[in-house]
Amino acid sequence: MNTNPLGLILIAVGVLAGLLWLFYGSQGAETPADAAYLDGNAQFRQQDYSQAAASYQNALAEDPDHAPALRGLANSYVQLRRYDEGLAIIERAVELEPQNGGNYAIRGIILDHTGAHERAIADYEKSLELDPSVADGMPWLDRLLYNVQERPPTVADRLKYLKQQMALPEDQRVLRVPDADDQQRPYEQ
Repeated sequence: MNTNPLGLILIAVGVLAGLLWLFYGSQGAETPADAAYLDGNAQFRQQDYSQAAASYQNALAEDPDHAPALRGLANSYVQLRRYDEGLAIIERAVELEPQNGGNYAIRGIILDHTGAHERAIADYEKSLELDPSVADGMPWLDRLLYNVQERPPTVADRLKYLKQQMALPEDQRVLRVPDADDQQRPYEQ
């Protein structure tokens, strides 16, 4: 039997594309809250954090217990530097889903930004305990799609850094580097 390798590759690519289409096609919005949440995610990815926050709020108006929308809204508030509001929102997500590691990671980020570093360390540890994949950070495909050249620091990286700094005398600690911190691209898992 004479097989053409290029033909086999094209068939494999076609089958894979069809399977991906079926998978992602099934990931659509099932409720109005889901639709608003997905809109918020798209706006968040485009770094339009104010509009993302509005979409997440729309999702929560439809379903006040929509935990992914709570996480998205809290993340948006972090980007908008509205930390008190973000903390209140993520506290609600923690109440609804106390076993979700992402909730603790977001709360840790907020606490970290507000200078509550020891509480942030505890939340980072809890997030990694509940969901070790939090340490993986941004997948390579997302880095490619969003043109992120270097692997952004993860919760695990920040935890390690904070622990090192907290072990130093207080006058030697460097807990924030605003210019570098502002360069970090947020990532919503």
